[in-house]
This record gives sequence, structure tokens and C-alpha cells, in this order.
Amino acid sequence: MSNPGPTPMDIALRQARTAGRRGEVPVGAVIVDSLGAVIASAGNRTEEDADPTAHAEMLTIRAAAKALSSPRLADCDLYVTLEPCAMCAAAISNARLRRLYFGAYDPKSGGVEHGAKVFDHATCHHKPEIIGGIQETEAGTLLKDFFKAKR
Repeated sequence: MSNPGPTPMDIALRQARTAGRRGEVPVGAVIVDSLGAVIASAGNRTEEDADPTAHAEMLTIRAAAKALSSPRLADCDLYVTLEPCAMCAAAISNARLRRLYFGAYDPKSGGVEHGAKVFDHATCHHKPEIIGGIQETEAGTLLKDFFKAKR
């Protein structure tokens, strides 16, 4: 039996670990097409880029849109290690991503299942299918360990 290789969430977790080693909050994201091929991936770069919008999701959406020469990613899925914030949820809606898979839930700053709940608003033009809790323990442990080391 052959090894199928890393899952999209494994790739997102790898990006998160790399971001954490750079001193960024360890969040990673990957966008795959309908066949599961990776289009783009990134980890947080808010500190490195001195850009408050340089969240992993935003960077990945921008790179995928550029790679596909389209602002619409309707046949693509986003995997991210942490529940997206309201800014990223709005970008996910605007990009028309088909599905959102995320790892750890974020009761403090999440914008999907917590907080703003962007996709639940009548003004939201597109709501992806949402699957939370993918490799939640591993994603959550990365974040907890990062913040524990900061204190």
C-alpha cells in the first residue's frame, strides 16, 4: 500500500509550525482545487511584513487568486489551522470558496463559529460549507505552546 502523502491539513500545520519558528502566531493555511491539488499555502506573516492583514488565510487566498488569475475560487477548498477571524471570513466569502475546513476553534477572536459569525449575516453573499475541528488537538497545542512560551 502506498503512502498517499500529507493531507491538506498536514500542510497547513507545517506552515503553522514554520510561522511559529519565525515568531508569528502559528497559523497556517492551504487552498486546494477540486482534485485536491495544492494551489497555495502560507503561514502568518503579520510581524514579518508589518501588515495586520497578513493572516495565513489572506495570504493564501491572494496567492491562489493570482495563480488561477481569478478573484473567485468557487471550486477550491481552504484548510486553516485556526477558526478564521471576521476579516478572513469576509475574504473567504468574497472569494466564494467552496469549503472551509479548520482545526482549532477560537472563542476569543473567531469570526465563523464565534464572535461576528460572518457567514450568518443576511449581508453575507456566500457561505461555504464549514467543517471545524479537523486535527483540532494538534492545532490547538501549537497555539497553546506558542503563547505559553511568550509568557
